Amino acid sequence: MDGINSLFLLTGLLLFLSVISTTLSARLGLPLLLMFLGVGMLAGEEGIGGIQFDSFVTATLIGQLALAVILLDGGLRTSMESFRIALKPAAVLASWGVIATVALLGAFATFYMGLDWRFGILMAAIVGSTDAGAVFSLLRNSGVRLNQRVQATLEIESGANDPMAIFLVTALIALTMQPEKAGVGAFLLMLVQQMGFGMVMGYVGGRVLARMVRRLHLAEGLYALLIVSGGLLVFAFTNLIGGSGFLAVYLAGILVGNRRSHATEHVLRVMDGLAWLAQASMFVVLGLLVTPTRLLEHGLDALVIAAFLMLVARPLAVWSSIWKFGYSRRELAYISWVGLRGAVPITLAMMPLMMGVPNARLLFDVAFAVVILSLLIQGATIPVVARWLRVTVPPKPEPADSREIWLSESTSVPLLAYEVVADSDVEGMHPDEVAQDLDLLATRCFALIRNHERQLLSLDTRLQAGDIAWYIVPEEQVDTLAKRFAETGHSLSLSQSFFGEFVVNPASLAGDLADAYGLVLSEEERRLTLRSLFKKRFEGVPVEGDRVAIGDFVLTLKETDGEGGMKWLGLKCPAGKGMAF
Repeated sequence: MDGINSLFLLTGLLLFLSVISTTLSARLGLPLLLMFLGVGMLAGEEGIGGIQFDSFVTATLIGQLALAVILLDGGLRTSMESFRIALKPAAVLASWGVIATVALLGAFATFYMGLDWRFGILMAAIVGSTDAGAVFSLLRNSGVRLNQRVQATLEIESGANDPMAIFLVTALIALTMQPEKAGVGAFLLMLVQQMGFGMVMGYVGGRVLARMVRRLHLAEGLYALLIVSGGLLVFAFTNLIGGSGFLAVYLAGILVGNRRSHATEHVLRVMDGLAWLAQASMFVVLGLLVTPTRLLEHGLDALVIAAFLMLVARPLAVWSSIWKFGYSRRELAYISWVGLRGAVPITLAMMPLMMGVPNARLLFDVAFAVVILSLLIQGATIPVVARWLRVTVPPKPEPADSREIWLSESTSVPLLAYEVVADSDVEGMHPDEVAQDLDLLATRCFALIRNHERQLLSLDTRLQAGDIAWYIVPEEQVDTLAKRFAETGHSLSLSQSFFGEFVVNPASLAGDLADAYGLVLSEEERRLTLRSLFKKRFEGVPVEGDRVAIGDFVLTLKETDGEGGMKWLGLKCPAGKGMAF
């Protein structure tokens, strides 16, 4: 019993220290995942903890379980809008992109380290795929608002490229251990099986789980457990029949997350905590597993391989995969840079160790060092590089908090909190005046919070900077109200510098705009709406922030509707020109 209690104490202490260490993350500018990894290494056999842990089987079990939970959470938060925007390029990147990365890096590793070509390509296959946990975590906590096309591409790619990486690692291990039995036909069959069973089981499992969440009446806390347990069932069963459990659980999460129900809000809040627990547990365990002195022995080799991966292999693979899909050079450069490696390469590196591949420890040490370098270099610079490459869009005014009140199984009322920003339009107004001024008759102030206390509304109540006002807001009015509360002169100038000085309706005729501003258009283009003109001149699916130049003038997509259509366009005029009417 004392041994069990000691194990519980140790586990709790490590997780507690991992969570506490995240407070240093913002100050040091380091990714949270690296902090978790650092706690594990400090507690390990060569750290201050001195814990002896070398069970690769246990580490693989924890790693796969954690990755399944992380991918499920990522799928729950991936909108179908992302698939409309980036499914095709992300699919190519998750398949051919991985193959191209492995081929380039494998050839380099074979030449640089003087390895057998099969061993060199196996090393490349282990570190060839991006990690979903790292990408989801770092992108969503980067503090910058990325171009939606770039964000969607990176998230879908990271969630879908694991099957190809697992296939390549499995095939190369077989080629190394039993070359006489390794055949092209068997490998292709395994790939089709992995992808096919993964997609089918993910679709079926997701539809079943989504229906159960909507139909079953459970205690609130049980819905998240239902989805997690169901997701793990899909993951395990798909693996048992020879499919990709990672792909299946990701697709299942997408289907469940896009079928909103009375349980959705609570599920997402619980899943957020479970995903963080999974990431912390996984990286702490992986940190315990590594021997720092061995990493230092291969540090130079890992640094050279990581540099080639970041600066040569990944960029060439990205360019060869998606250059035809209308991405700008800046977007291609950023997608190349955010090729984050995390737990997946380390988990894959354990497979050769457990299957008895000669010199497999070298693969593990190099993969681990590459992951640390990726998180340290790429992960820490995500926001800086995004701003430098200008793939960000101005911050969008959003509610400070949200709740959903379900009136029936299919009807809900959104309850949203807005914080009063100093110098905004609403400062000094009565809470009910905000909605009346905009003619938002369906909008009502539910509560006003000032200094953490609820204020009773009276005729002389006035909104002050820092107040939190809760409103019952129809979905189509959420953004309008957010602008009133958050938009100031400074934020407006930032928006105008990016989108342009004027806002124009996409349904307007291009000819009318040409007459007003002196734009040079052909007769055919003059008869088009601005929406049609924008789509004609733009390659690919337009997203917020995309631009089309018309002479010295620039049209920028400023806002989309709920289905991806153009709602408003911004017009940026050349210096010295303004309205002609």
